[in-house]
Amino acid sequence: MEIKERYINPFTDFGFKKLFATEFNKELLIDFLNHVLGDRERVQDLTYLNTENLGNTETDRKAIFDLYCENEKGEKFIIELQNVRQQNFKDRSIFYATFPIQSQAPKGKEWDYYLKAVYTIGVLNFSFPDPSNRERYIREVQLIDKEIGEIFYEKLMFIYLEMPRFKKEESELVSQFDKWMYVLKNLHRLQDRPVKLQEKVFQKLFSEAEIAKLNVEDMKAYEESLKIYRDNYSIIETAKKEGKDEGMVDVAKEMKKDGHAVEMIVKYTGLTKERIEKL
Repeated sequence: MEIKERYINPFTDFGFKKLFATEFNKELLIDFLNHVLGDRERVQDLTYLNTENLGNTETDRKAIFDLYCENEKGEKFIIELQNVRQQNFKDRSIFYATFPIQSQAPKGKEWDYYLKAVYTIGVLNFSFPDPSNRERYIREVQLIDKEIGEIFYEKLMFIYLEMPRFKKEESELVSQFDKWMYVLKNLHRLQDRPVKLQEKVFQKLFSEAEIAKLNVEDMKAYEESLKIYRDNYSIIETAKKEGKDEGMVDVAKEMKKDGHAVEMIVKYTGLTKERIEKL
């Protein structure tokens, strides 16, 4: 496959994990999280946790996260990349958040039900319908007391970054959060590091993202990941125009044929696990 871009596409599974899922690049993830979280939290350090979480019984279904981390205070972070708006996406987010909540219960000991905070961060390559017609690109969701609009529980937070809604140009970037949004959305389109992104953390990001620096094994993995992304994007766009989901079914069938895990097919097509298993 001929790759003309200089930098990896962070919306591929390989690209996202290359930038954020290694101990060597942990400072990138810490800086990204701190500017997504704003004033509500300050992460000093992170520990990467097992991304596969199983329920407490054999009948419980498992969850596989893109990234799963814990900070120095024991607070948990689920970071997910989602390219396609999946059926029951909100339900899936809630379901995934139950695993780090339940994992805090000590086995065989007295417990007062005290919980550490759980944050779900979704980097979305699609937008939710917004009845307010506001072009907001960050959506923050918490449990609230509906009558008075007061936050009922502060330790469960869902933050969704809707990348298609972020439309700022380089000249409009002011905050570090804006710069992160810009670089995630545009990295694979850039040929040089923008003048506005001169901070040390972005120096490292651009260095790590250079395709020419990938070794043979990583290059092969990236090409495969990029092929899936491009093929799916093409079919998704066709399916959108036709107003049908047959395109998603075709993608799922091809991915199954190629031996991809069901969880990966769900992520790229938006189809339910049950439907994929019946194909």
